[in-house]
Amino acid sequence: MAETENIPSGEQQPQPVAQAPAPEAKRDFRDQRGGQRGRGGRPGGRRPSDDKGGDDLAEKVVFINRSSKVVKGGRRFKFSALVVVGDKKGRVGMALGKAAEVADAIKRGGELARAKMQSVSLKDATIPHEIYSTYGGAKILLRPASPGTGIIAGKTVRAVLESAGVKDILTKSLGSKNAANVVKATLNGLLSLRTREQIYQGRGLEIKKVAAPKAPEAVAA
Repeated sequence: MAETENIPSGEQQPQPVAQAPAPEAKRDFRDQRGGQRGRGGRPGGRRPSDDKGGDDLAEKVVFINRSSKVVKGGRRFKFSALVVVGDKKGRVGMALGKAAEVADAIKRGGELARAKMQSVSLKDATIPHEIYSTYGGAKILLRPASPGTGIIAGKTVRAVLESAGVKDILTKSLGSKNAANVVKATLNGLLSLRTREQIYQGRGLEIKKVAAPKAPEAVAA
């Protein structure tokens, strides 16, 4: 039977001693510094941005591939980004950038593509003539189109044409759908284009201007 303690009615019962509040948990200020830091001391969770480098170049990411290497401690991932860069005025280039992070791979690809830019022969907003180009298993057919037609092409071919400045064109992709081969086939086709002036200049000929025919004179009645 539990023992009970009798307290006289005139006396006040002892009040419980108030306990000191628990110390506040240390706040993690990592979120205020920009999030946790990943490999190499760089902020994690960084999203790639459209870095144009202060110029008017258009940069388009066509394809991003991830590769993994199995090591003793697990897997190591690396990324490769296929980037197309152009000024939309007849100059375009492409490159494949590789890095351990997606943003770094895109940045590297853009830098290499800027260094490999080449001039393309255009006629107004379309191409001067039809061209058929191949690279590996990819086959690309490019045809000039009338003003207002637009770019009739898939997303891979469209990225190259828009960067080069083509606005009206008809295309057809045949064979392989590999993004790298399709981009290279399209770029080779654009680099193979020649205008009428370039062909005459290569042959050492001069373009003769043909005078417009005169309107027939009205016959007096």
